[in-house]
Parts: sequence; C-alpha cells; structure tokens
Amino acid sequence: MTDRSGLFIDGQWRTPAEHSAVFDKYLRTPACEVGIASEMDVADAVAAAERGATAPLPPAERHDVLTRAADLLLARQDAVLAAYVTETGFTQADARGELERTASVLRLCAGEALRLAGEEIPVAATPGSENRLAFTMRIPVGVVAAVAPFNAPLSTVAHKIGPAIAAGNGVVLKPAEQTPLSSIALVEAFTDAGLPAGFL
Repeated sequence: MTDRSGLFIDGQWRTPAEHSAVFDKYLRTPACEVGIASEMDVADAVAAAERGATAPLPPAERHDVLTRAADLLLARQDAVLAAYVTETGFTQADARGELERTASVLRLCAGEALRLAGEEIPVAATPGSENRLAFTMRIPVGVVAAVAPFNAPLSTVAHKIGPAIAAGNGVVLKPAEQTPLSSIALVEAFTDAGLPAGFL
C-alpha cells in the first residue's frame, strides 16, 4: 500500500490532526488511513501553489517533469496497481488499462507543454489594418483547484493536474476520500520527477 498518510503541502508531507480510513473494496475492511485537511492546511496549500505559480517553470522543464512522472508511474506499476485495485475494486486488467491511459495522458500533456503558445491574428487582411500586428499570448492562470471523483481516480486526476502543470500553473488537488491512494501515487511520481515544491 503506501506509507504516506499525511498531506503533501509545499513539497513536504505534513502530519494532519485527523485521518480517514480507506476501505478495501473487496474485503470491506480498512486498508489504510489518510490525512484530512483542515481549513488551515487548505489555506497553506493554496498559498504554496500561488508562490509556485508566480514563477512558472519553462516549457521544456514542464515537458520533462510530465514525461518522467509518466515513466515513474509505469516503473512502479506493481505498487500502483495494488493500491488501485484495493481502493477501487477494479480488476487487475482494468486497473492496468487505467494506468496505461494515465501515462498516455501525462505524455500528451508533456507534448502540449512545448506547444502552448499564442497565435497571430490576421488583422492585415482587414482594409486599413495592413501595417498592424495582433497576437494572443497564453500565460498561466495561477492556481488551479482540482477536485477529483472516486471513479477512475488515476486517469481523471491526471486529466486535471496534467494540463494545469503543462500550462505552468500551481495545482491544489483534493482527491475523493474513497480513492485517495491513486492521487498519492501521482503526487509521489511528480515529486520524484522533479516538480518543484508548491506546484502540486
């Protein structure tokens, strides 16, 4: 399972005041406990994400972190799949498909990190605007709140945090209380992939 039961805030695991049990969906017994965030923990997480988002990572670094995170999830597939089956009740085959989808999503986001750019608006085609230039720029919005559902919690979480990180934002993730272990696996993969403190 996982030895993490705390809250990941500003690059550190924090010991919470309260915990909640995660149940094995086959055995209907508690599999482990995970932390419950207090109002102060949430405020600290948002503040850390805001600090991270003030200095977005360069696109190449975002690409590399997302690619390494995908690789790490696949390298850790035995542990990730065991936790996933326990928390969701998926079969091994379905869980494996979910893990492969998640890695694909992260790789797709990695590619987009390199392509996110503005575009030129063809205003010169309008009479009287021949010598004008108009363009858009894509910049990070800042902090993205990612609230995850309990179903397919690996790929749905990747669909939320992958694009946000690819675009240079900080993310505050709130996993479903029934299935938080997938989110912990993703956080660990991103951290080990080199995502700096505050961005997740």
